[in-house]
Amino acid sequence: MPAKILGWANCLALDALPCLLSPLFQQTRLSSLRQKRKMARRKLLLFLKPFDVYQVTQSNAVPRFTNPRIFHYIDNRRKVHKEAINICQKILQQKPIDWKPIFRNNLSEPIHNVDLVVTIGGDGTLLQASHFLDDSIPVLGVNSDPTQAEEVEKFSNEFDATRSTGYLCAATVKNFEQVLDGFLEGQIAPSKLTRISVSVNSKALSACALNDILIAHPCPATVSRFSFKIRGDDQRCLPLVNCRSSGLRISTAAGSTAAMLSAGGFAMPILSRDLQYMVREPISSGAANSSLMHGSIKSDQSMDAAWFSKEGFIYFDGSHVFYPIQSGDTIEISSKAPILQVVLPHLSS
Repeated sequence: MPAKILGWANCLALDALPCLLSPLFQQTRLSSLRQKRKMARRKLLLFLKPFDVYQVTQSNAVPRFTNPRIFHYIDNRRKVHKEAINICQKILQQKPIDWKPIFRNNLSEPIHNVDLVVTIGGDGTLLQASHFLDDSIPVLGVNSDPTQAEEVEKFSNEFDATRSTGYLCAATVKNFEQVLDGFLEGQIAPSKLTRISVSVNSKALSACALNDILIAHPCPATVSRFSFKIRGDDQRCLPLVNCRSSGLRISTAAGSTAAMLSAGGFAMPILSRDLQYMVREPISSGAANSSLMHGSIKSDQSMDAAWFSKEGFIYFDGSHVFYPIQSGDTIEISSKAPILQVVLPHLSS
């Protein structure tokens, strides 16, 4: 029996036999068990946004930007991100933790044998980490460079200085140690967030989406042709919807405040198990189908779609993870994917 299970079994045995053990013995034994659990070193993976996303020069050392203010702004973002990594690493060096860093572009295999993954970057870095995680390992996001309102205002006439919202990131460098300690001491628990499961031609894809998926033709100027219907666990279906549009987006509750909300969708409670879908820019949907262009997929329902364009892709949480589809393929979408444990900001503050 594993050590942790044996330890709990001993605790339960003590609780079940109070008449056979003295209170002093019980107290000493339980204190010893707690101390052993505290002494067990946690294993942590530091999942890092790389520095090369802040490139300010081309391969020939020529600046990519002619405006010096943009040049200095981008270079400063790199410096802030690098400093955030250094601060978090110094904090980890002071903790009884075994940890190692890895840049997100250098990871290609699923993450195993760690107690926690800490991402340093923004929401995109946490989303990328989620594709390497099952439902057993929690993730804690650190927003390395939050948007500063004064900078957005300062540069508003030249460029957009908005950065990651950090919607899924529980910490910044200012409170990382506090949030980390809260997690390690059991005062902060991760939340279970829904992810999207996708099957193509009855074969489950290995990826699942924490934010959303987009099913579309690879050329944005080409019409996507598909149909879909919502089916319940009892096999009862809503009417079939035939579409010509620029694609189909399905989001989780966590992703409902991202592209879905920008396109006119609605924000969902983050712990909801439901999904939300929207047909992008439908062409002549007609009065009968207009109400079905946007809606929900309940936790006990799934969406069955059929793809009729010559080619297409299913994009998971942006453009980095995608799978090709072709005319005649059938696609099933549901919220039955393994959940992801995420330490959320509003529950850790």
